[in-house]
Amino acid sequence: MVRFEGEHQISVEHEESASSAKNEAIKKIPGRNAFRLILLSFGLLCILQVALNISLRLTFWPNSFKEPFATFCPSVYYISYGTKTWWDSRRYCQERGADLVIVNSREEQNILRRFRQRLWIGLTDAREEGVWEWVDGTQLNTSYWRPGEPNSIKGLEDCGEIGSSGSENNWNDISCNFKNYWICERKLQ
Repeated sequence: MVRFEGEHQISVEHEESASSAKNEAIKKIPGRNAFRLILLSFGLLCILQVALNISLRLTFWPNSFKEPFATFCPSVYYISYGTKTWWDSRRYCQERGADLVIVNSREEQNILRRFRQRLWIGLTDAREEGVWEWVDGTQLNTSYWRPGEPNSIKGLEDCGEIGSSGSENNWNDISCNFKNYWICERKLQ
């Protein structure tokens, strides 16, 4: 309500609504601003923790284990949860500083065959039919082909996989466009 008293005097009276008064009472609660600040800080801390966890897993994990395991195991392996073509699997590995696995020994073959899953390995004859080489460019010397493999049906099977049987000789050649699980290998030395 506004009243004019005389020529120069003005008197203003204002009635507060019940909700406005309630808001003012809430604002006057001791420690309210401190509580809001703590809550905001906690939320930002959680976001920072998630970002840190992701970056550590993507960047530093393989290096953090490099020295202790280098003398016992020359490589770190990653086995996929999904399936991709041979080319997409290789690209996935390379983007993470690795490549598809190269089987260098009977011991390594015995470990890999225990997964009993069809898995891409870093073996291909895509450059020259019948000349199998590893992804690092070395020629295939020791192999674990299934009987009758590689057979390159219709000349379309240019990529190597470990078959799902548990036998030692379980390699197969198959089309690179087939979708398989895969194994990345990152050398530690």
